[in-house]
Amino acid sequence: MPATRSAVPNGLLTFLLALSLAACGSGGAEEQAGPPPAMPVTVAAPLVQDVVDWDDFVGRFEAIQSVEVKPRATGYLQSVHFQDGQFVRAGQLLFTIDPRQSQAALAQSQAQLARAQATLVNARTELARSRALAAQQAASTEEVEQRQAAVRAGEADIAAARAAIRSQQLSVGFTRVTAPISGQISERRVDAGNSVTADQTVLTTIVSTNPLHFAFEGSEALLLKYQRQSGGGRSGSPVRIRLQDEATYVHAGTLDFIDNVINTGAGTVRARAVVANGGGFLKPGMFGHMRLSASQPYRALLVPDTAIVTDAARRVVYAVARDGTVIARPVQLGPLVGNLRVVRSGLAPNERVIIDGVQRARPGQKVVPKAGRIPVAAGPEPTAGQAASTPSSTAIPVGAAPAAGR
Repeated sequence: MPATRSAVPNGLLTFLLALSLAACGSGGAEEQAGPPPAMPVTVAAPLVQDVVDWDDFVGRFEAIQSVEVKPRATGYLQSVHFQDGQFVRAGQLLFTIDPRQSQAALAQSQAQLARAQATLVNARTELARSRALAAQQAASTEEVEQRQAAVRAGEADIAAARAAIRSQQLSVGFTRVTAPISGQISERRVDAGNSVTADQTVLTTIVSTNPLHFAFEGSEALLLKYQRQSGGGRSGSPVRIRLQDEATYVHAGTLDFIDNVINTGAGTVRARAVVANGGGFLKPGMFGHMRLSASQPYRALLVPDTAIVTDAARRVVYAVARDGTVIARPVQLGPLVGNLRVVRSGLAPNERVIIDGVQRARPGQKVVPKAGRIPVAAGPEPTAGQAASTPSSTAIPVGAAPAAGR
């Protein structure tokens, strides 16, 4: 039988041949492409610097002494001797209450003293006469004893009259209301001509102005940290305070009190610092941000905060090996120092850390390192109006703390 041949259309054969050639050409291109080129990055050794940890708090200024001025005498207010809001000294005259009623009572007590003295003189004269007669047996012993009792009664009357005079003198003195402390006085709450009642009517208030207390509350966790370490957070620890419209912590003070109980409802403890206020600029009730020294000076490694990479639950920095390979270093982080971050552990002082180009680096890849430099941190100084977290740790270079005073 004759052989049978299958016929393939010329168009299909041409298509298959072109497809095969295209596949071969594609494989050759992939083999020639090779790995991607190494990316340039900037590297620098961690900055080594002495720092002090500071914790942030918010609180308010309070007067160390605050007094409600009340009269100790009842009567009509006669005159006022101060201007609202002025500074007064302890003992300065503030109000005068009509003293005429007290002066009349004093004069009456003085008259009673004079009567008691006259009665005593007469009783002593009669006692002397009775004793002379008794010596001549012209008076009885009973009569002498009666004269002696009269003398003792006269002496007691004099003592009572003198006590009444001292009481009335106090009453007259109480008609002059003086400042019990030195400080800034508030406005008068009662005008002259009004009746005031002893120990009830509030005439005005006085608050001390220099120094002031700065009261704040800290968490129980921070209190435990302070108690377990020998660094800051104890009486005498330095503090720095700024007001809400200030850009720097210019007000200096020292911690002087930590309460002996924890607020069980809030889990906080009350504390306060003493702040000098020589110019009287600070007022009780003002709001402020405070930084409390929380450690002794220590040497720390610092890297830019932008060099920190979050890898799942870890924080890492990228270092570059001698052969240009990127290595991920898991690190334990500390507080911020300006825009630099303290690295507690996981990094050596001589390692080359990527400080620019972190987004282009991947662990295990090759990079082209370029030498850079981490600028020295001058200390964190927030811009005006910046909100402070409460509380959060912050570190400040040793010797770079804000200047005290205003």
